Amino acid sequence: TWKRVLFIVIFWLIFNLVELVIAVLVVFQVLASLFSGEPNQRVLDLSVVFCGFAFGFLQFVSFNSDVRPFPFSDWDQGNNIIDVK
Repeated sequence: TWKRVLFIVIFWLIFNLVELVIAVLVVFQVLASLFSGEPNQRVLDLSVVFCGFAFGFLQFVSFNSDVRPFPFSDWDQGNNIIDVK
């Protein structure tokens, strides 16, 4: 249990950085959509990656998964979200 608590603290710190990156992506996507009239596909693809990464963190820290998120496991495990395309 103490080992998991240590990982939760580490993952929560990393999650805060990921959350900041997602916020920047959101602002950029809104601006891109305002100027071009449609979402930027590259930003959409990147945001799926970061949202999946955040989802893996949240699954682990909320005890919904025992799979440690990346970088302590393979990228595929625990970081997948529903395909939005």
